[in-house]
Amino acid sequence: MLEKLVLAFLIPVLIVGGLLFYLYLGEALIARLPRSRQGAIRPWIWLSPALLLLVVIMVWPLLQSFVASFQHVTGDAVTGPFVGIQNYITAFTDPQMLGSMVNNLYWIVFFTGVTVCGGLALAVLVNRVKYGGPVKTILFMPMAISFVATGVIWRFMYAYRPEDAPQIGTLNAVVTGLFHIPPVAWIFQQPGNNLALIVVGVWMFTGFCLVILNAGLRSLPEEVHEAARVDGATEWQVFSRITVPLLAPTISVVATTMVINALKMFDIVYVMTAGNFGTDVIANQIYKQLYSSRDLGMASTLAVILLVVIFPFMVQNVRRFHAQENR
Repeated sequence: MLEKLVLAFLIPVLIVGGLLFYLYLGEALIARLPRSRQGAIRPWIWLSPALLLLVVIMVWPLLQSFVASFQHVTGDAVTGPFVGIQNYITAFTDPQMLGSMVNNLYWIVFFTGVTVCGGLALAVLVNRVKYGGPVKTILFMPMAISFVATGVIWRFMYAYRPEDAPQIGTLNAVVTGLFHIPPVAWIFQQPGNNLALIVVGVWMFTGFCLVILNAGLRSLPEEVHEAARVDGATEWQVFSRITVPLLAPTISVVATTMVINALKMFDIVYVMTAGNFGTDVIANQIYKQLYSSRDLGMASTLAVILLVVIFPFMVQNVRRFHAQENR
């Protein structure tokens, strides 16, 4: 135990000390160069540690995953025989994997649509009430809860017991107590169980969309809205023809972020159903292939597919951020 504590203290000190020595040495070398070249070389000297770290922890594993996606790697092996695109063919023909991709499409459509539209509607409403600040805080609070804790909470919400047994789930207690209808197996019955899981994601992320969109809403020039109202525009016309077009860049960034979250969704599905009952998603399939089937090749293939799908949305988000910064 003492040895681990010493290492935990010593390693950060050595890393920081090494970086300071590297920068001191780099500046000493730069000082020996002609002044005309110092400005061009100094940024690379300072950036090199970060770039090296990026290559080690991000680029190299990515390249390894890409290579493994063309190999048959099972068990504890880290490499195996090349199989060409066989893993990709399996990924796009296996019924379970195709089912997980379809479920991710459900997440993209419903999760993104409801969180963005709901967040926008709430942002407009919150902007007009006196106690908007506390309301935003309350709606944003689910974001402070971990995905695992959220999954556990909602398992209790959706808990199902047979019709003749006492219902411990909140929703089934309401259904049987108020409406006198049989309890519903919310997360066990297809196809509604996917929507039940998506509701959990919506509960978590709508507050996030609300906060971002509300900030964008407050940055819009109020004079434009007032001029439209003076000209006789109704509130719906002001919203649909002025507010939404002006807020379009922010809505696009929020929507893109939600699409990325939908594609990466894992925790909620794993905690609530473990991907059973037709609720599997791509990220959960990666986990199953890696730890249950011990098929590193197939897991890498799915990871590469997921990365390829997410990458255009990430690029789009970065471009939006740059465009907003350059305004």
